Amino acid sequence: MSGNTLKTINDHPKINIDPLELARIERNFDEYKGHYPNVEYFNSYGDLKERKYMTINMVKLSSELLSGLVFNEQCEIVVSDEGDDDRKKNSFKSANDFIQHVFEHNDFKKNLARYLDPMFATGGLAVRPYVDDETGEIEFSWALANAFYPLRSNSAGITEGVIKSVTMKMERGKKVYYTLLEFHEWEKGSYVITNELYKSDNKGEIGKPVPLTDLYEGLREETIFANLSRPNFNYVKPFGFNNINPHSPLGLGITDNSKDTLKQINDTYDQFNWEIRMGQRTVFVSDQMLNLLPSEDGQPPKQIFDPDVNVFKSMRMDSDEGMVKDITNDIRTEQYVSAINQSLKALEMELKLSVGTFSFDGRSMKTATEVVSENDLTYRTRNNHVYEVEKFIKGLIVSVLELAKAKGLFNGEIPTFEHIGVDFDDGVFQDRGALLRFYGQAKTFGLIPTVEIIQRVFKVPKETAEQWLEEIEREQGAIDPMEINQQTARHMFGDEE
Repeated sequence: MSGNTLKTINDHPKINIDPLELARIERNFDEYKGHYPNVEYFNSYGDLKERKYMTINMVKLSSELLSGLVFNEQCEIVVSDEGDDDRKKNSFKSANDFIQHVFEHNDFKKNLARYLDPMFATGGLAVRPYVDDETGEIEFSWALANAFYPLRSNSAGITEGVIKSVTMKMERGKKVYYTLLEFHEWEKGSYVITNELYKSDNKGEIGKPVPLTDLYEGLREETIFANLSRPNFNYVKPFGFNNINPHSPLGLGITDNSKDTLKQINDTYDQFNWEIRMGQRTVFVSDQMLNLLPSEDGQPPKQIFDPDVNVFKSMRMDSDEGMVKDITNDIRTEQYVSAINQSLKALEMELKLSVGTFSFDGRSMKTATEVVSENDLTYRTRNNHVYEVEKFIKGLIVSVLELAKAKGLFNGEIPTFEHIGVDFDDGVFQDRGALLRFYGQAKTFGLIPTVEIIQRVFKVPKETAEQWLEEIEREQGAIDPMEINQQTARHMFGDEE
């Protein structure tokens, strides 16, 4: 354990992350939360005031859109070596049963659907399975982009890393912050997990090292695993290259290359809201009409205005000019809406989304069904992200099974990626009707068998789907054209009396 107090994560001798990368991630979290500095302005007195910066949280909206298109709880995940021959024995049945139990126990699909939202916004997400010694169940520990730090990487991805978790406790009426650093490293072919605990009174610091028993009972400082083929943690990032820091293995948030556009959208929206609130009224008032407030410190008396208003201006006026002059212009609603929409079009281009995905004129965003049925740019962008998430899920499955085997919880064969199926297609549809229409189009062009459509839409086994198809064909074959015409006539005109 390091004996020095750590002010930042980079003070640890094993960790060396580019500070600009850390700052970028923190900025992404601030924007994802909608945290921006207040706007400073001068009121009618000339005093400096502050107000809230009004924004459209496009970081949240964009990441939420993509996470919903990429994955939801309808996604099918299966471990199998079965081909078209159903009589072939599935040697990975025990692995599939085990994984289904672990995923169900951890509510994995629901949690992944939620965590992909901040992953797209901030650039990364890590998950590591561990065994709860009390229950014997495998649990998942999730780490957002600001809680995972790579130690080593290669062309295949990050091979060693650190997972940070912070716990706040009240001790003697004071907040104390404990930070657990969990190091995942390879040493001579063995996989080593090392735990270090730090304590600090300052939320912004890691703190000084303390014994693990101060917060965790039974947590070992070091655990060694043999026969692991991959890291115990699994890291997923949005599709694309980190052009901001080409040497970093960390991912970029989907809006990291759109900061200027986001600022333009928010600035315009903020000005629009301020113009609505203030009416952009500018009224010149003759100084002869204003009362003067005596100053207690001997300074010249001040004219009385509402301190939160920047509308009124004092001005010397001749009596023949009038005492009040309103030079207010109409609120420029159309101009603001047009300017915001132009910026949204630029954002769509930068995020590789189809034109019309976003709008500021009351229209809703495209539905998932429209995106898929049109096979447009958004759908192609979605498919790129699907590839990253698919690799992540397959890697997690292998990691779970290898951990379970090392702990004696699983004795079956460990599958390779080729034996793990992840079906995302159903996940983008909101209802079965939309799903049926989509597959109906695919059937029209001869792209998918009818039995497969029945299986996917109605979630039935292949045998049931084949039986349904046979019954449908018998029913259709039993009705001749004359009978069809008679049924149509009865439907339209009713039975003859």
